[in-house]
Amino acid sequence: MLILAPFLFLLPSSNAFTSPRQRQACSTLYKPSFGIPKQTNNDKRPFTHLSAESASTVSEFASDLLPGINVIDEMNPTLVSQLCDLRHETYFRLYSVDMMGSCEYIPQELFECYSESCEIYPIDDDEIPDTIREIDSQEHNFELDGWARWDMPSEDYYDTDQFPEEYTGYDGSDVWKFIHERICFKEFGDDAEDDSWRVDFNKAVSGLHSMISAQVIRGIGKKVAGGETIEEEWNDPAVEYERRLSPTGENPKALENLYFGYMLVLSAVAKARERLLSECESAGGSIDAAAAAKLLEILNHPLLDEPTHDVASQKLHDHALLATSGTSASTESNNAPLWNARMRTRELMRIMNCVQCNKCRFHGKIAVLGLSTAFQILLGRTGDGADGGDLLVMHRVELAALMTTMSKYSTASQLCSQKTAEMGSCC
Repeated sequence: MLILAPFLFLLPSSNAFTSPRQRQACSTLYKPSFGIPKQTNNDKRPFTHLSAESASTVSEFASDLLPGINVIDEMNPTLVSQLCDLRHETYFRLYSVDMMGSCEYIPQELFECYSESCEIYPIDDDEIPDTIREIDSQEHNFELDGWARWDMPSEDYYDTDQFPEEYTGYDGSDVWKFIHERICFKEFGDDAEDDSWRVDFNKAVSGLHSMISAQVIRGIGKKVAGGETIEEEWNDPAVEYERRLSPTGENPKALENLYFGYMLVLSAVAKARERLLSECESAGGSIDAAAAAKLLEILNHPLLDEPTHDVASQKLHDHALLATSGTSASTESNNAPLWNARMRTRELMRIMNCVQCNKCRFHGKIAVLGLSTAFQILLGRTGDGADGGDLLVMHRVELAALMTTMSKYSTASQLCSQKTAEMGSCC
């Protein structure tokens, strides 16, 4: 059963403004206007509305994921602040993003947002280190069959410190609907009983959706705590959490898939540990000493070496090998070559150009690149994982996005753990 956690972020039509500096955008709200019913062997319609019965049914976490989930809940709190500190460092917060790319997938009407929270502008040229510009320019190259294609570097750089994730009330459900129905393998769903790498892919995308939903809820909570008036219907973080992410909400597997995605990213970062350290100045890279110290602290965190969270990446790895070797006992369609997944992660990046919110497009692209980079590290080209050569050619923007996305999952998991405790729920 493919569970699509509520996901929200979109951007205005790209030809509506003459430059990125003129574009205004609404931030991260992902209103889920569609839910997923429980699938059976005779019901392969994962993208219809949840029935009241299925929405009220508590879905327990898969038994093989539960030990890793418990360990994350125990160890993650000390990692959250470390990752947030790292995100303030230049290497991890500056991205050259195409905010003018046109939407090629969905007919759209122009959406304009003129509130202060919607604005996003490039930083001044003198705030961009020459080393960052040079590295991004030198490293950018076209790879026909890669896991993702980042935007061509330009003179415009955006800063995640200046434009952090926040709630604006923007509805991006049309884009999420397209993602789940047209980019994911909707015929497979995300049922744990389905033995397929396509199911793993769907779970990872659903987990990305859940992560962004958690950021939305967090943003609502900040505005409420700050005394701001929220005019949109989504104005109570407790209600939104229960509706979007709790096991009794619209998507019973939203939390499970959030943790599944976080586990994949944790395993990818652990595998890329030496590659990340090679970017430090002491090793001839461009991460300065202060940032390198923060990075090293994270890479030495015990959660990265905790074997219980490797179950997600191991499932993905084993299923991918079965698919590429053709030895799976499952149906023939499960043995499709892995390029199907690479093609879909590239399309997942391109659909971000349909997001009619600059701030949301910005963070959406970073999160998609982070997840795609995790796939690249864990699977490589053959499904057996990236070899040393693959890791060596990974770009600054991919490594920065991987760590930023890890931070996004970390804060999302912390929020969900807290909310679950407040609701008196248990795993």
